[in-house]
Amino acid sequence: MATEVKVPTLGESVTEATVGQWLKKPGEAVKADEPIVSLETDKVAVDVPAPVAGTLGDIIAKEGDTVNVGALLAMINEGAAATSAPATAAPAPAAKAEAVAPAPAASAPADEEEGGNLTLSPAVRRLVLEHGLDPSKIRGSGKDGRLTKDDVMAAVAAGTAKATASASAAAPAAEAPAAGPSRKQERVKMTRLRQTVAKRLKEAQNTAALLTTYNDVDMTNVIEARAKYKDLFEKKHGVRLGFMGFFTKAVCMALRDIPGVNAQIEGDEIVYNDFADISVAVSAPNGLVVPVIRNAESLSVADIEKTIGSFGKKAKEGTLTMDDMKGGTFTISNGGVFGSLLSSPIINPPQSAVLGLHRIEDRPVVRDGQIVIRPMMYLALSYDHRLIDGREAVTFLVAVKNAIEDPTRLLIDL
Repeated sequence: MATEVKVPTLGESVTEATVGQWLKKPGEAVKADEPIVSLETDKVAVDVPAPVAGTLGDIIAKEGDTVNVGALLAMINEGAAATSAPATAAPAPAAKAEAVAPAPAASAPADEEEGGNLTLSPAVRRLVLEHGLDPSKIRGSGKDGRLTKDDVMAAVAAGTAKATASASAAAPAAEAPAAGPSRKQERVKMTRLRQTVAKRLKEAQNTAALLTTYNDVDMTNVIEARAKYKDLFEKKHGVRLGFMGFFTKAVCMALRDIPGVNAQIEGDEIVYNDFADISVAVSAPNGLVVPVIRNAESLSVADIEKTIGSFGKKAKEGTLTMDDMKGGTFTISNGGVFGSLLSSPIINPPQSAVLGLHRIEDRPVVRDGQIVIRPMMYLALSYDHRLIDGREAVTFLVAVKNAIEDPTRLLIDL
């Protein structure tokens, strides 16, 4: 008896996806609820589980195909025994450019693209290719011995599992002189997530009247508080005390006092929100994602840090859900973790403002007539000038600055 595997409901307003990678090959045994194929939507990557146990039959939707919700992906033969493929069996269909970033097919053997006949997720395969590793030399810690990103990064740190010259050769020696500089190119199709990010950011530039105001903040007191209480905080709450907890609380207080920054334009109306759903920009393998801390105004610093930590783990594992990403009234983007000194962030529609955080560095400042060295950070607030006046934007940013420079304000609600 054959059972259909169809594209599941992917979330509100999401009607189609791209087939990322088949995790099983035709004839292989599958267990009920075991992931067999990954799909990429314009927001997250999701795994589709097997509805029944059996063996994977015909694959209908190939890697790279665009499929709608409810479309047929494959068939599963219930109760059938798995076939034992001979050593010379043909590999699964090669992944298209959006799932892998290999050299052109003519210059790379098929088994190299599949990672030495190992089943690799798109994120893991991308890391393997970037670092020139042989995945067959890496011990997998995932389910059924699959490689995880942590496994690959551990191999990178240890300097092991380097691919041999024969396995990584991109073209015959006759085509590129050994002594000459490399002029290799590769063409990689944008993932659905990256296409959506690009489209939304360009729409924001074309639609909103974007303006950015800047300030700087003395991080001395927050750094001292963090150093003093971080061990006790982690022991009590089971999560590290970072800077995002402080900034999120400071933002929530400022949004309460300047409600226009927490509003959005819908048609010819302004929608004001009496809650603060804070989107936090997180780097994921397929691009930037912005999961949402809901009702952040009612959460403690510990609850905020726990939520952000959970988002970071999910982004790394590729398990963020539609519900994690939906909504948001204001965004905090921390480019400082990548070393950014100063930037002008772009708002995430329909939101009307975004706060950009940057790296902390010691700089000379004047305090009480004396030049002293302080750990300073630049803040940038980009906003839609159609809704938010300059006075409101500057007042908001100063409120955040004051709360961070005197964290006691966060405790006594000033």
